[in-house]
Amino acid sequence: MEILVNREHLLPVLGRGAGVVERRQTLPILGNMLLRAGENRVGVVSTDLEVEVRGSCSAQVLQGGEITIPARKFLDIVRNLPEGSELRLKSSGDRILISSGRGRYVLGTLPANDFPLMQADPASQTFEVEECSIRRILEKTWFAMAQQDVRYYLNGLLLEFDGAGIRGVATDGHRLSRFDVRADLGVEGDGRAVIVPYKTVMELRRQFSSSASVVKISVGDRTIQFELADLVTTSKLIDGRFPDYDKVIGVQLGRSVVLDKERLKGALTRASVLSNEKFRGIRMEFEADVVRLQAHNPEQEEAVEEVDSVLEGEPVTLGFNVGYLSDVLGAVEGEQVEVRFEDGNSSSIWRGLGISEETFVVMPMRL
Repeated sequence: MEILVNREHLLPVLGRGAGVVERRQTLPILGNMLLRAGENRVGVVSTDLEVEVRGSCSAQVLQGGEITIPARKFLDIVRNLPEGSELRLKSSGDRILISSGRGRYVLGTLPANDFPLMQADPASQTFEVEECSIRRILEKTWFAMAQQDVRYYLNGLLLEFDGAGIRGVATDGHRLSRFDVRADLGVEGDGRAVIVPYKTVMELRRQFSSSASVVKISVGDRTIQFELADLVTTSKLIDGRFPDYDKVIGVQLGRSVVLDKERLKGALTRASVLSNEKFRGIRMEFEADVVRLQAHNPEQEEAVEEVDSVLEGEPVTLGFNVGYLSDVLGAVEGEQVEVRFEDGNSSSIWRGLGISEETFVVMPMRL
């Protein structure tokens, strides 16, 4: 294989795929990327056996072929070359020579035949959605996913496709985030629901922008595939039953309060400095026209902040994990946030004032 390629064409492709490659692998070849050269393009494939990313860019192909190359080393070399650099890649045996300007780099390779390519299931359903819509769902929900929970079905994002559009739901048992995107997907009947793994969600967050480009989503029995221009991401699905989140969101809550989002964020940030570093708890006293935030730690230090509010219902005191609230306030849209709750033992629902597409649930904690 021998190709000539411009750094600015190759670098974005390598950057998208490198996130999939684990720094520690059970199989040495999983630390490599697969390069495929042919028809004036070079393709790049990376995988960890659970998710696979394929990209390509234009190149001058002097000799076609395919080889695998150490992903991190290759990316670091290309990233640190001057802008606009031209690269020549030439493989010979189990080595590949990368030359650019007056620099020469020789890396070891592994056979392309040993690279484990993922096979996507035949698509039972296909949807087309704007890239910005998928990104909004990911940004509104990712922080509520569990990581390495024994309840494996929580370690991912639930995507529901139906006649109304797409809904994303994530929960770790302590908080929940849900976001709806209205779109005509041409879905008939009950639609389809799948659970996308945590790592895939995080990779898609890195890949997708807020453009209006169309993403083709193909859903199979065990895999899901996202195709955007020259970028194709294929992932296994989590086989499990996602919790019935409507039981949490659909409860009747008798109290509500409206707060200025930025003032509340600032007060939480300042008060959290003196919260218990282990439990990160903060007490919120909801009164008629003010919310009082209190935090303390084992060193007997204390912080008190007050934020103006409008309360409907009787005063109540709740305890929350300040990290959970910060994540929610970072995702809430609008200048004001509405909070609904009942008492110190029930869930609280947060959303931007008048914004029905988003719903965030935070369970209280005992302080």
